[in-house]
Amino acid sequence: MAAAAARSSLLCSCNLLVQRNLCVRAGVLWKQPPSRTFFSDRKKLHTAAVRQVFRLRPFHVLVATGGGYAGYRKYEDYKLQQLEKRGIEVPVKLASEWEVALYKSVPTRLLSRAWGRLNQVELPTWLRKPVYSLYIWTFGVNMKEAAVEDLHHYRNLSEFFRRKLKPQARPVCCVHSVISPSDGKILNFGQVKNCEVEQVKGVTYSLESFLGPRISTEEMHFSQAPPGNSFQKQLVTKEGNELYHCVIYLAPGDYHCFHSPTDWTVSHRRHFPGSLMSVNPGVARWIKELFCHNERVVLTGDWKHGFFSLTAVGATNVGSIRIYFDQDLHTNSPSYSKGSYNDFSFISNNNKEGIPMRKGEHLGEFNLGSTIVLIFEAPKDFRFNLKAGQKIRFGEALGSL
Repeated sequence: MAAAAARSSLLCSCNLLVQRNLCVRAGVLWKQPPSRTFFSDRKKLHTAAVRQVFRLRPFHVLVATGGGYAGYRKYEDYKLQQLEKRGIEVPVKLASEWEVALYKSVPTRLLSRAWGRLNQVELPTWLRKPVYSLYIWTFGVNMKEAAVEDLHHYRNLSEFFRRKLKPQARPVCCVHSVISPSDGKILNFGQVKNCEVEQVKGVTYSLESFLGPRISTEEMHFSQAPPGNSFQKQLVTKEGNELYHCVIYLAPGDYHCFHSPTDWTVSHRRHFPGSLMSVNPGVARWIKELFCHNERVVLTGDWKHGFFSLTAVGATNVGSIRIYFDQDLHTNSPSYSKGSYNDFSFISNNNKEGIPMRKGEHLGEFNLGSTIVLIFEAPKDFRFNLKAGQKIRFGEALGSL
């Protein structure tokens, strides 16, 4: 009996302990609001993070859409190049206003500044040859023409892009009056007609929009034209002369420096901040007045036959345009006013003539491939020795009298 009573007492004690434990657990479970609040807060935080990830801002939409469309255009350009190689004439199909606006939505100026900074980063010696070799293979660069062929010599991409050539690599033609200022591809050439210039066959841009308002005659060495004449006729200073143009496209694999195309005097510089859209032949065939949209540096002056100008046009990843004798020039600024331009005169009290340039003399450089546009006055018997689409090198003849 005593043993049975002991077992009964032990069972009662165990039951009491189990009940207390359950009560404690129940109390803990009952007092869950703080813990639920914690999980609720964490859920809220998680939801907020998801909302932030999927919150679409107009800038992001424009960049994504514009970037995708730019990629599509690159593919279209590739197809056009294949047709040209087969000798099939490609019909002109101009972009609409919304397509141009969409292309402009891509932050090409920001990307170009980032590319410029990347180019200044010094590469480790062991990495230089693989990086430069990849670029050489991609764009067909001929390093045998470089003054320094050793790839380890170039500390960064910028130095590699701006590499100098061997003196004998580009002999300057002395017979013809105008030579090519750079390596590249001839997009178009000929006479300027009706104040319109062809960037490629069938696609034009306004001469006045491209060069800007006429510079005061005080800075030029020729007489003033009658004010009632068209902009084109105002540039022509000698009776019997005509206005000519030539467009040269520099590909990424081309020599990136440009030189003086003739003996002339530079009296004025006009800098147009603007977009930095691609200027490859496919885009030039697609966007009317492409060169008027893009950032550019216009050098104007005179040569023995009258008015002469050379314009360096910027492009994607080519926001940096350098003119060797112009230390005040700064291109691809973070902000600018649309349609604005900056003028600078090289004629002063101490310099009445401007900057004399000899044919073949170093004039400036691009950070990557881009475009050079020549617009000049010459007698009616001036003739170009060119074919549209041909490759040309610095120092070779463009035309002569």
